Amino acid sequence: MKNLFAYRFDLDSFFGILGYVFVVVFVSWVISRIIRYVIVLLMKHRQVDKFGRTSIQFFRNSVKFFIGVFGIIYIIMTVPLFRSKATLIFSGAGILAAIIGFAAQAALSNLIAGAFIVLFRPFRVGDYIKLDEARVGIVEDITLRHTVINNFENKRLIIPNSVISTDSVLNHTIEDSHVLSFNNFKIGLKADIDLARRIIQEEAIKQPNVIDNRTPEQVLKSSQQVDVRVIDVHTDYIHMRAYVWLSEPFLEFRTKCALKEAVHKRFLKEGVDLPIPMHKVVRL
Repeated sequence: MKNLFAYRFDLDSFFGILGYVFVVVFVSWVISRIIRYVIVLLMKHRQVDKFGRTSIQFFRNSVKFFIGVFGIIYIIMTVPLFRSKATLIFSGAGILAAIIGFAAQAALSNLIAGAFIVLFRPFRVGDYIKLDEARVGIVEDITLRHTVINNFENKRLIIPNSVISTDSVLNHTIEDSHVLSFNNFKIGLKADIDLARRIIQEEAIKQPNVIDNRTPEQVLKSSQQVDVRVIDVHTDYIHMRAYVWLSEPFLEFRTKCALKEAVHKRFLKEGVDLPIPMHKVVRL
């Protein structure tokens, strides 16, 4: 008995097979589009966390691939010409299978690595991650083959899943999106350290993304919201560092820039001594 589509086509003629293949491909494409559309609606109308969003988006990317594979297998098994050729090929295809398996090794490793990323959640869609100085940004998508990272220049980094799953990944947002930002300042050797510390603290808490991460016990002890310490004293400047807690790691660079500008303007306004490079002149 012929299947649902085959009885309408003459599968012994070229045009019959061509029309049958076209119909199966079209139906597979329609089913894939419908499923992907339903998944998009689900993501829009349901409140899902990052893990749920990552899993749904990975499943959405997988639908097209698996339905396409199923469609190809369906065509091969239902068209007599293809089925006979496939039987002939696979009956003595030990070497061919080995060649295909070796060629598909990279693709299969990416597929398995992508499934492991979704399952074990080292990072999720929307997380801010860093692999090295050049590969840093926000995870935009996790497909069957690769992970897409949008860096802060709005450029997309396409990294194979098998590569990113074996690299060390610094995840800024996997548990807590709050981040401690180190902000370094240099003042002159004769500068008033207490005045400089007060200016840095006052300007830091004015920044919109700065949060108070102190415990209730620290608040009762009247400790400052922003800790500012002298890190080192060099030959021509004093190195100070402000430890500033931010609510969003994505805005750390912008906040650092704004804070440095505000502090520098206050230093000039209130007469804080700025570092002057000293050069030793040696007469020969």
